[in-house]
Amino acid sequence: MNFLLSFILHMAARVTTPAPKPQPVEQPRKLNLMVASWYGHPYHGRQTASGEVFDMNALTAAHPYLPFGTRLRCRLGDQTVVVRITDRGPVVPGRDLDLSRAAAVALGMVGAGVAVVDVEVVS
Repeated sequence: MNFLLSFILHMAARVTTPAPKPQPVEQPRKLNLMVASWYGHPYHGRQTASGEVFDMNALTAAHPYLPFGTRLRCRLGDQTVVVRITDRGPVVPGRDLDLSRAAAVALGMVGAGVAVVDVEVVS
């Protein structure tokens, strides 16, 4: 019996654990297409849901549930902008994201008011 136990312990000691596989670099999580609108003047200078003061000239956005501080890359055509979630919204049904006026200008959607944008989480 002692021989068998010694043999098992000896064999177990010889077993090496494989080297961990290299972890891939984390790619941005795609959120797919979102209906985005923008907001500005009536809310400029007011407190956002995160406690920050809303600046329509900053690259920020409102989303119903993404954590405050989440950075999103938004694309519309060949225009791209990275925004930070600082508020909750939009309040209009059927819309997924409210961009600050500056973000809407960067995407070229101010005139249209609403656009379908490709969105992914950056951090």
